[in-house]
Amino acid sequence: MRRLVGVVAWFSAILFFAPVAWMVLTSLHSESDAATNPPSLAAGLTLQGYEEFFGASTGQSPWPPLINSFSASIGSTIIVLLLAIPAAYALSIKKVEKWTDVMFFFLSTKMLPVVAGLLPIYLVAQFTGMLDNISFLVILYTSMNLPIAVWLMRSFLAEVPIAILEAASIDGAGLITTLRRVVAPIAMPGIAATALICFIFSWNELLFARVLTGVVAGTAPVFLTGFVTSQGLFLAKVCAAATVVSLPVLIAGFAAQDKLVQGLSLGAVK
Repeated sequence: MRRLVGVVAWFSAILFFAPVAWMVLTSLHSESDAATNPPSLAAGLTLQGYEEFFGASTGQSPWPPLINSFSASIGSTIIVLLLAIPAAYALSIKKVEKWTDVMFFFLSTKMLPVVAGLLPIYLVAQFTGMLDNISFLVILYTSMNLPIAVWLMRSFLAEVPIAILEAASIDGAGLITTLRRVVAPIAMPGIAATALICFIFSWNELLFARVLTGVVAGTAPVFLTGFVTSQGLFLAKVCAAATVVSLPVLIAGFAAQDKLVQGLSLGAVK
């Protein structure tokens, strides 16, 4: 039985990894080899797709969109954590009155289809002069990820032993000191998992970035859509661009995988 579970796990892992491996392999082929049907695995390898992505032939640099994505994703994630941790502390440890209603309110904000709020948000950005502004994306991504972060952090902070918090209170620790020196170290795996999830959601967001940005604040996913032109779909170039844009998320997930597993498993065993 154990061997069967192992075989199923390996098969599932290979099945999920196969599209990523195929994308990377296609990015290393020339356009003519990538366009063959069926594609040739034995075709020669080249970095032409990556050279074109970095503007070797067009002169169009991908660095401004990548920097915009980093700024919006990291900035919104930091703000989300600064807001979500105290809110989750109040809802899990120092429970406010009718905290279940508060949790439902946070959840209800995710029930509206994203596209339904596109026009009002666009009008607000236009009225305030925030169109094509990276700061507006930071505010928008913060509001989008905050409900998820509060729900996640509440489940993590619920596992913090009350006795430790009472001891900190007896020693005279205030709220900020308790959160910074007591709660944060204990819940660090959960904080890392929440931060990674919020970062991924912000990095991958396309709809609002496509509509609300232009030349100045365009993000990496918006830059990626520019490779689909009226001339056709150049598979090698698109796969090279998709590989580069996916790398930050893959690197962040690999670097925090131990804390991610610990964080997502908190509360699973009582």
